[in-house]
Amino acid sequence: MDQKLAILSDAAKYDASCASSGSTRRDSRDGKGLGSNTGAGICHSYAPDGRCISLLKILMTNFCIYDCVYCVNRVSSNVERARFSVDEVVNLTIDFYRRNYIEGLFLSSGIIQSPDKTMEDMVRIARKLREEENFRGYIHLKTIPDAAPELIAEAGRLADRLSINVELPTDQAVKEYAPEKSPDQIRKAMADVKLRLTASKDKSHTGKRPPKFAPAGQSTQVIIGADGANDAAILGQSTRLYGSYGLKRVYYSAFSPIPDASARLPLISPPLRREHRLYQADWLLRFYDFQLHEIVDTSLAGNLDLEIDPKLAWALAHREAFPVDVNTASRESLLRVPGFGVKTVNRILSTRRHRSLRYEDISRLGVSLKKARVFITAVGWTPGALTDSADLRGMFAPPPEQLSLF
Repeated sequence: MDQKLAILSDAAKYDASCASSGSTRRDSRDGKGLGSNTGAGICHSYAPDGRCISLLKILMTNFCIYDCVYCVNRVSSNVERARFSVDEVVNLTIDFYRRNYIEGLFLSSGIIQSPDKTMEDMVRIARKLREEENFRGYIHLKTIPDAAPELIAEAGRLADRLSINVELPTDQAVKEYAPEKSPDQIRKAMADVKLRLTASKDKSHTGKRPPKFAPAGQSTQVIIGADGANDAAILGQSTRLYGSYGLKRVYYSAFSPIPDASARLPLISPPLRREHRLYQADWLLRFYDFQLHEIVDTSLAGNLDLEIDPKLAWALAHREAFPVDVNTASRESLLRVPGFGVKTVNRILSTRRHRSLRYEDISRLGVSLKKARVFITAVGWTPGALTDSADLRGMFAPPPEQLSLF
């Protein structure tokens, strides 16, 4: 069992889409059932009180009948294989919970025999946990898009979140690197999940709510750096996914070189900073009212600047929009100030209703003024000519490094 766990937990590290934010609360404080789910986050996320919440993150098996070029578990890969039975995953989850190691389960799998057979076993695991063990912790199932719709429907009834990976940024890349997978089928499965999510929130004419379905929604994962897609193409795909399927999150996973890899794959991983910049851009699109073209227009050959974050890159390219007065600027303008987050802007708007804000007041609101001070005015502060300074970028970009020859 220990050897299986070592193999299948290591194989699961390539799955990034396993946060639980937005789930409904399940708990066993009423004396019934086992486990709890705060709804604040599992998988190395943080609850509002600062607790780190973790989950058991494993593959049911790393055997797979597919031969996706970028996957370490592809059928042609020479890796050590293992497979958990349904009861082994259930027992492992309960045992880890009772030891206070975890508060939930993230379960993915290679495809064995057929998509339906694999999905059926994953659903059996979730069903046994919920109905036999009365487990009320968080469950995230990685859904197989080729599986029968009724199996996906049952998975959504039992799990808090479902995820269906789009795999790569473009349809052409999926067809080239994962020929057994169909981009159209992936989108069809995601659309079906969206419809079921919508239906689960609609009340009947009697006011009765239908059964819950994946209350934490659905997410997906995009592998970056395996193909030649640039950041503009990746963010364009994400924008379409958010708009069409109401996803909670798109996760970006930097490609990791794998043993016995195809010559079509790169020899090294993309810099992790690229992954970080994509998450920052994703946040701007979702919470800061930025449009895709605004972020892409400041990119370098379609790729985000690795030295500075995308909001700062936009601000440097649009200095005519700055400085903004923290006492009079609109919420939309304040959200564009580098260094200002959503909470900061809300605090500014709330405070300025009662009095004018001075420069030192902004700092007391929890703002790091290293970036923001160049782009704002307040009582007692103006950046003067600093905003238009020719070397402004140099104030924020990391210093150049002396490279070694050896």
